[in-house]
Amino acid sequence: MLLFTVIAVAVDTSEKTDDFIKTGLTNWEIFTQYYIGFIPFIWSLLYPLFIFIAVIFFTSKMALRSEVIAILASGTTYNRFLRPYLIGGVLLAVVLFVGRRYLIPQANKIQFEFKRNYLDRNDPLKNRQETSCYNCFYKRIDSATYIGIKNYNEDTRTGGMFFMDRVKNGKVVYNLRAESIRWDFDNRRWMAYNVVERNVDSIGEKVSTIYEKPVWLKLSPGELIKDEYLKDKLTTPELKKFIQREKLRGTEGLNALQVELYKRTSTPFTVILLTFIGAVIASRRTRGGSGMHLALGIIIAAIFIIADQFSTVFSVKGNFPPLLAAWVPNMVFAIVAWRLYITTPK
Repeated sequence: MLLFTVIAVAVDTSEKTDDFIKTGLTNWEIFTQYYIGFIPFIWSLLYPLFIFIAVIFFTSKMALRSEVIAILASGTTYNRFLRPYLIGGVLLAVVLFVGRRYLIPQANKIQFEFKRNYLDRNDPLKNRQETSCYNCFYKRIDSATYIGIKNYNEDTRTGGMFFMDRVKNGKVVYNLRAESIRWDFDNRRWMAYNVVERNVDSIGEKVSTIYEKPVWLKLSPGELIKDEYLKDKLTTPELKKFIQREKLRGTEGLNALQVELYKRTSTPFTVILLTFIGAVIASRRTRGGSGMHLALGIIIAAIFIIADQFSTVFSVKGNFPPLLAAWVPNMVFAIVAWRLYITTPK
């Protein structure tokens, strides 16, 4: 873990040197505001690979010195030989399970806040102008209420044109339009200005004009910030609540959030799976020694990572179910692990 951390930090620093200089921060400030969150993120990302390589490395050393042969020749069954691996794999999986659900999101808040405040400002793809209506929102607040805000400014908590519609039995029964809207910090509510309000019933339409009107919405200013890092910064309970709330509002494009939620469970299972595969592969004594085991292990890990990324992309960009996207690589490699177990000498 320390070795990969040094490599990851060195590569990341070389890519972001110019951006770091533009921030005007000292090395210590960059470390405390960015790398203190980046390092746990890298650990969680490569954690199954760390364990896989470690298992292959020391087990292949045992096989090379004929220790595995001696263990099996003493009457110990192959399943008994694998038991410590599975126990260790479960313990390490629990560590990742807790970390991915509660601890890593806290670290992600640190590094992604730094990226948002300093690095993304220099990225033309992320630094969009308001004229493109990037800060425009159209949301369903509840089963009957729809709102729209144009050119929302997250710093001042103000927006341009605003409308709100209420629908009953497929017909609009209430409509409000305002030239601007602002969050009232003191009273914790939204205030609309230059309002035109329409109430529609079976008799007709009643129109009224008001300069200033409080608008009670089940919507906080923080929910109007477009944050591409949101799914990585929320703990699992927070992520579940967010997904449930957005589903009730009819929000589309939630596959990325759901894949992240399911992966927080499937990735710890990957640790157990790769531990088992590593032990089965490396317990064979081969002419190539540890090098052959490591090469085979890295190939398997690379194929696993590619399969995992493909399933994620198919879900986020297509219609592949998020639950399957998170678990299909594990299911496929569980079959591979079983096949390796059946064919290995015991």
